[in-house]
Amino acid sequence: MHDLIIRNARVVDGTGATAFTGDVAVSDGRITAVARTSDGDEPIEGTAAREIDAQGHLLTPGFVDIHTHYDGQVCWDKMVTPSCWHGVTTVVMGNCGVGFAPVRPGTETELVEIMESVEDIPGTALHEGIPWGWETFGDYLDAIDTPYVMDIGAQVPHVALRHYVMGERCYDDATADDIVAMAAITRQAMLDGALGFSTSRFYGHIDKHGNTVPGTDATADEIMGIGDALASVDHGTVEIITDHMDNPDERAWIEYIARRTGRPVTTLVASNASEAVWDLAAQMAAEGLSFRPQVGARPASVLMSLQGTVNPMRQFPSYDEIKNLPFDEQRTMLLDPAFRARVLADEPKVSRYADTNRMISTWDRMYVLPEDLSYEPDYSDSVGGIAEAKGIHVREALMDVMAAGRPILFLLGGYNGKLERQRERIENELSVFGLSDGGAHCGALCDASVPTYMLAYFCRDRTRGPKMALEFTVHKMTQDTALLYGLADRGVIAPGYRADLNLIDFDRLALEDPQMVYDLPAGGKRLIQGSKGYLATICAGEVTFENGEPTGAMPGRLIRGGTTA
Repeated sequence: MHDLIIRNARVVDGTGATAFTGDVAVSDGRITAVARTSDGDEPIEGTAAREIDAQGHLLTPGFVDIHTHYDGQVCWDKMVTPSCWHGVTTVVMGNCGVGFAPVRPGTETELVEIMESVEDIPGTALHEGIPWGWETFGDYLDAIDTPYVMDIGAQVPHVALRHYVMGERCYDDATADDIVAMAAITRQAMLDGALGFSTSRFYGHIDKHGNTVPGTDATADEIMGIGDALASVDHGTVEIITDHMDNPDERAWIEYIARRTGRPVTTLVASNASEAVWDLAAQMAAEGLSFRPQVGARPASVLMSLQGTVNPMRQFPSYDEIKNLPFDEQRTMLLDPAFRARVLADEPKVSRYADTNRMISTWDRMYVLPEDLSYEPDYSDSVGGIAEAKGIHVREALMDVMAAGRPILFLLGGYNGKLERQRERIENELSVFGLSDGGAHCGALCDASVPTYMLAYFCRDRTRGPKMALEFTVHKMTQDTALLYGLADRGVIAPGYRADLNLIDFDRLALEDPQMVYDLPAGGKRLIQGSKGYLATICAGEVTFENGEPTGAMPGRLIRGGTTA
């Protein structure tokens, strides 16, 4: 007798192979049998504690999201929302060099402030929601080793590591002794179960004092010393965010890391990154080494609104008159002729950040979020395009849009009206799919929803360019992401693999509109985005969601990395 049998499913097995119709049996959290009935196999025999007739609906492995920032949220949210609403059954956190361990008692506030600045997670929520009490990375893993609705894994964050070892000197160059200490702590963290090590060399990551985060300018000696810690164990991935990938010296440095450690290296890249990045990935793959440029579903983006972290109205001095009113009253005032006249006469304030100025005043690239949630707008969707079509001032168009309450989308990374380069990069077999940033940028985006977006839009609804093959797309979000972090037990529908599965009504699959909620600890805000069409999500053989509703099952666990070599 099986625990579960799913019959008559359209199976996309995660390997990239052609879909087939068949049955899948599950026992003790593992897939025990797969019958390809469309290829002549007999249906799975026997009975089960529960049978589900899939009625031809899509069955995929659970999605493996390798780029999240749930490091604090897992302390209070065992559902790991909103990723759980989008078929995700495994997340990897601790990306971009930021996290909460190791930490010296009494210095927790410094790590919270960095996370708040870099990842836009309300510091009040982190202070109230995190119980603390740990010091080492192993202590942290022990503290979060609780039941979840999905599996979670963590990486050693360079910022926390530097802060722990160097204290107030963490913004300076590390000494030889500092490097030895960081390497030793990293090695122990790997032995305790870290899945990898992450660092930031991105100059957009600024703390509240205006400094680039610790480690941004770390020397090659420091990274090599830490890298040697990974080379001494049999697992671990290096994740790097950098804005220097077009620099030959940076690529040489990353190549050296991959060669010296023998571990996979992944770096975030924009779709318009230099071809030299992809040439390096191909060269290293030919030599049996793993350098995987990490590409997201769409360019890095910001959703701007009255409630959001980025609000274009704040640039106008007259907005100060209404900024403390309830948001409904603000929207009413945006339509008031006298108020609008004052805004039209304002001299805009200038932000100290050039990127912010660009986002809030580049009118032809500030798009009303499309009703179809394509995230692929054109000029007619822009504030500039709306103003031109209506024959009004762009500030009037801006106030109309913000009064209507729909977010304004700004797409970075050289967006040119189509996501063709994005699609091409995702379809490159050398790339790895990531950058959902689940749990982060709470007031500016909600890309934890990208698994649903990829299937519903890129595979089914897209008209502005070619669609993506369903089988390949599922592979990129399951087996491929899992293997980058050595999670070879999941991401495939085949006997012996973990029974992490999604049963999806593919025709009905859809994103819901983003909405701002205030459900974080201390009333912190965040953007969330729901979904429709998930008939069941299964983790370790247990149904965790059914028709979009949680069942209460918590079969997820903390994943601990491998053993010493």
